[in-house]
Amino acid sequence: MKIPARYTVPVFIITLLLISCTTVPLTGRQQLNFMPDSSMLAMSFQQYDHFLKSNKLSTDKRKTETVKRVGARIQKAVERYFSERRMSHKLDNYSWEFNLIESKDVNAWCMPGGKVVIYTGILPYTKDDAGLAVVMGHEIGHAVAKHGNERMSQMLALQLGGIALSTALSEKPQETRKLWMTAFGLGAQFGFMLPYSRIQENEADHLGLIFMAMAGYDPHRAVPFWEEMSQKKGSKAPPEFMNTHPSDKTRIKNIKLLIPTAMKYYRRYKDVRSPASS
Repeated sequence: MKIPARYTVPVFIITLLLISCTTVPLTGRQQLNFMPDSSMLAMSFQQYDHFLKSNKLSTDKRKTETVKRVGARIQKAVERYFSERRMSHKLDNYSWEFNLIESKDVNAWCMPGGKVVIYTGILPYTKDDAGLAVVMGHEIGHAVAKHGNERMSQMLALQLGGIALSTALSEKPQETRKLWMTAFGLGAQFGFMLPYSRIQENEADHLGLIFMAMAGYDPHRAVPFWEEMSQKKGSKAPPEFMNTHPSDKTRIKNIKLLIPTAMKYYRRYKDVRSPASS
């Protein structure tokens, strides 16, 4: 039986939903993700290099070393987390990198493959290593849970008809790059920011607390950080970080409920703790 043309796109999307599901680490949630890891990583590395060339790296040696030090500890925690669950293959071809960008923007993000950027504008809010670990753990949580891939898949399916990423890049490069930057929290330059869903936020919070705890940072530090960011969001001009990361009393309440679980990891991995990590 021939399917009427008006049903072609819906049927195609339904088919994608049925055959393109992956599982989020920790939660086990099924997500739409038909983006090949090889394509995502290749584009991530390309876009990340372009971003670094187009923006100014911080010349503050102390702050830069702090970002790289905390980042390296979170990286090791993520690798240990996946190794213990026999999922190290999910981090294949990762090329971790942590950079501090000179900018007043209160923002941070992580692209696929462990490509992390911290803006100097967020450091007054993180205050110390543990505060920075809250941000990095959360952003890396989004990346390893493939939330950006999930959003990119959804946008390609709805806006470009579900064509392959490589095809989209060759046939509609400008539109595809716009989708990419929006999916990974860089959409401000296009005048549009796409918030993560509440489910994705909760998953990133959960993973982030575990990662920072395994790295030796007290997960209790997350509460005052998000409380301060929530207050900042209430101002007339909320930071970009809060445009893509909604925060409210319910979210902070959920984080408090997650802390006891994260503390089990904190106590278990006390061997990686140092005086500077508190």
